[in-house]
Formats: sequence, structure tokens, C-alpha cells
Amino acid sequence: MLVEIGDDGPGIPTELQRRVFEPFVTTKDVGKGTGLGLDISYRIIVRRHHGDLSVTSSPGDTRFQVRLPLRLPTTTAKK
Repeated sequence: MLVEIGDDGPGIPTELQRRVFEPFVTTKDVGKGTGLGLDISYRIIVRRHHGDLSVTSSPGDTRFQVRLPLRLPTTTAKK
């Protein structure tokens, strides 16, 4: 399943796009964001549900794509 969320804002700078899912990375001003939302989202989608979370961004077109498998692989170990 694919879910895409987009906006038409200023975009995410290229140098931050590679790091946007790391903890404590934020595009907000100092003191305005914790930078944990996308890290938590990544861990839930990728690690727990074996999906994928990606971003593409340019001014006026930022898109986050969430991909989730319809069935889990049979070799998936329970944690």
C-alpha cells in the first residue's frame, strides 16, 4: 500500500533531505522543534511494519511516501 502526503511549501533543503529521518534533525528554528517526529515515524513504519518511508522535496512540491506491505514476509522474526 502506498500513501503519499505532500505540500506546496518552501521545500526541505537538499542537505537536510538525506538526514531528515535521523533523530533531532529539524527544519524549524532553534528551540521550535525537537526533530523526533520523523525519526519515530521511520522506526514504526520501517522497523515494526517492514515498510518504507521516503521524501522528495523541491520548492513548491514536498512529498513523503509511506509504503506498507499488504502481507508480512513469512521469514520475519518476532521481536
